[in-house]
Amino acid sequence: MPTSDASIGDPPLTTPGVGVALGTQWEVEVGRVAHGGHCVARHEGRVIFVRHALPGERVIVEITGVGPQGRFLRADAVSVLVASSDRVEPPCPYAHPGGCGGCDWQHASLSAQRRLKSDVVVEQLRRLGGLTDVDIADLAVDGQDGVAVRAVPGDTDGLLWRTRVRYAVDEAGRVGFRRQGSHDVQPVETCRIAHPAITGTDVTRRHWPGVETVGVVVSAGGDRVVLPQPTPALADALAGLPDDVAVPGRRGRGWVREVAAGREWRVAGDGFWQVHPGAADALVAAVLDLLRPRPGEHALDLYAGVGLFGGALADRLGPGGRVDAVEADARAVTDARRSLHGMATVHLHHDRVDRWLRSSAPRRCDLVVLDPPRAGAGPAVLRRIARLGPRALAYVACDPASLGRDVGFLRSIGWRLAGLRALDIFPMTAHVECVALLRPPANPAANPGLTRTPRHVS
Repeated sequence: MPTSDASIGDPPLTTPGVGVALGTQWEVEVGRVAHGGHCVARHEGRVIFVRHALPGERVIVEITGVGPQGRFLRADAVSVLVASSDRVEPPCPYAHPGGCGGCDWQHASLSAQRRLKSDVVVEQLRRLGGLTDVDIADLAVDGQDGVAVRAVPGDTDGLLWRTRVRYAVDEAGRVGFRRQGSHDVQPVETCRIAHPAITGTDVTRRHWPGVETVGVVVSAGGDRVVLPQPTPALADALAGLPDDVAVPGRRGRGWVREVAAGREWRVAGDGFWQVHPGAADALVAAVLDLLRPRPGEHALDLYAGVGLFGGALADRLGPGGRVDAVEADARAVTDARRSLHGMATVHLHHDRVDRWLRSSAPRRCDLVVLDPPRAGAGPAVLRRIARLGPRALAYVACDPASLGRDVGFLRSIGWRLAGLRALDIFPMTAHVECVALLRPPANPAANPGLTRTPRHVS
């Protein structure tokens, strides 16, 4: 995935070793989709990652940046000569070259967006995970081919879903979003993917002098919170906000009530919770469907956050089961304790996952839910999990590349990818959430360091 190290709007320049000025325009044929909301094109042997294009199109691109050591170029499609049948008019007026950088695929139909995301997931599993076409075909469910990205209830044709938004603020005090590859702010009046309750706070129609960002959170429990950073010295921007909108330190509480997996959760306003209204329930359903927890089993919930998966597992494991939930963020652990205080079988641990696995983990377990940060879990954590001998691991991944790398490592020590659910909980963007089921080798003793040890008695 190309990273951004050049800003849109930079003056033309020539990069040593590349010899291409920013702003140069070429006519190109657009090839396959790439990870990160781009498609791949080539011109005179140069690789170009193009935004605002679709596979199969013929477009005019304008060069906007150069990759590390000049290995590739970045560009926007500024004119479409031959359009794909999947192209649609973007519903947002800011979704264009040089505009808001938040959405990647507003110019593609929803069905096309999901096919593109599926292609990215499959490519990362092939390239980084080492899977073959046969392996990919074995992941098909519900009669669909390969990896199908599924819609999640809670949006309106891919719009009006985002329940947590952080706006940037420009020098004039107007809120908006960063332009692609730039620190510049594109002011916006309405974000088309924001939940209607976000828009109803009226944040975008007021000025925020002296503020760098304004977060807005709305919850399934009916709470609304505005989080300006830093908090304004003057209350002008806060005056007239709807009465039910909390502003921590000024009025109301700083946490919200969320509802998922059959219970209410307490979550810090600026803490982590899925931003799509249907995401939490969809992810829990995928984890439980893949793991098939049995009464009395022992499960680990690693990178547990506020305990969403741990609480759902505890319900299935019953009074004879046990869940150890591990989370490094102190506020998340505090929220988890409040949300799960009546569940005696859930044991919360405030610790880094890698450290807890080294020093405090049980000698074995039956199930693991792993929901690591975007960078993935990595070999050290995965190897320690494998040594615990679980019968199944559910890996929740927000980045297909990290998933591919970690699946590749587990396969190298004998594990297999036995199932995959891909969920479209970020419509209009390049992001896709996956839940992967991994199973250990049939003969753990054949793999050094993976032999089960006697179960820990606590």
